[in-house]
Amino acid sequence: MTDPAVRLLYIDDDVAMARLVQRKLERRGYIVECAKDGQEGLSRLELGGIAVVGLDHEMPGVTGLDILPILLSRDDAPPVVYVTGAGDTRVAVAALKAGADDYVPKEAGEEFFDLLAAAIEQSLEKAHLRRERELAEREVRAARDRAELLLREVNHRVANSLALVGAFIQMQKSGLSDPEARAALGETQARIIAIAGIHRSLYTSDDVRSVRIDLYLETLLAGMHSAMATRHPDRFSVVADAVSVPTDKAVSLAVIVTELVTNACKYAYPDGRIGSIRVRATAADGHLSVSVEDDGVGFSRDDAPQGTGLGTRIVQAMATSLGAQLNYDRRHAGTWVTLTMPFQPM
Repeated sequence: MTDPAVRLLYIDDDVAMARLVQRKLERRGYIVECAKDGQEGLSRLELGGIAVVGLDHEMPGVTGLDILPILLSRDDAPPVVYVTGAGDTRVAVAALKAGADDYVPKEAGEEFFDLLAAAIEQSLEKAHLRRERELAEREVRAARDRAELLLREVNHRVANSLALVGAFIQMQKSGLSDPEARAALGETQARIIAIAGIHRSLYTSDDVRSVRIDLYLETLLAGMHSAMATRHPDRFSVVADAVSVPTDKAVSLAVIVTELVTNACKYAYPDGRIGSIRVRATAADGHLSVSVEDDGVGFSRDDAPQGTGLGTRIVQAMATSLGAQLNYDRRHAGTWVTLTMPFQPM
């Protein structure tokens, strides 16, 4: 016995058959209303309260296949059981493709009513599961939106906090006279700026899972140009493909670029020489290549590190974490360092 609240609308121009369906299914606990054609059925649906529709195929003027798309286009469309001629599988397949939940061949005898009742029950169950799935998907989307909003706010706060730390370091650097101490604080400040820039990119981005590498590198180099104003070359330039890099990988790339650019600023153009530093990023053939180039005095990874060597160790550690290869190109004047890592565009 089905829930008596379940109301069926049976659309069929055969009034005698419709009344028979009504009598047989009401004995099974349904509330059954009948409509003699598609227009009358659609008008009844406008009033609401229909849980499931039984739709006959053969009707004068139009067929059930003509009515089905109109019926299903409603926002609150109920599930539909399509009633076909006996053995007319092509019509049944067409109805299922058009969105009917089930079909039943119309035949004389009690078996037809048994099959119709079973199909109605299955259609109601499918509709219930569909609604549950849609509700779950909406809840997941809402939870994801809340999480992204929260994460964006966290990134905002982290970026602001790191900017504040950078400002404190700048104040401390300004009060020092020792050049080595000032240089060490300047490098620390550059690292903080690099990571703060990632968080700033995330809270201004539509997708907190990734960072547009071209936009980020431009922002990073602009920040470093200002932070290293006392010893930067005459020009920084960025040429990068507009690709998105996962956030965790973007952080490591930012640190690597920061260290390589910092080293170029310190060592590429000594004794007042002038020149440029170029950063390039290209994605092709499943790899991302990021290079830092200058036309200065030159350096290779076989040379002894200048200074403490901390920057070189940081670059190597970050490259290892990315599963990347570092290449020092000696075919050019100056230092050209290229990092190549596996990459699939997001």
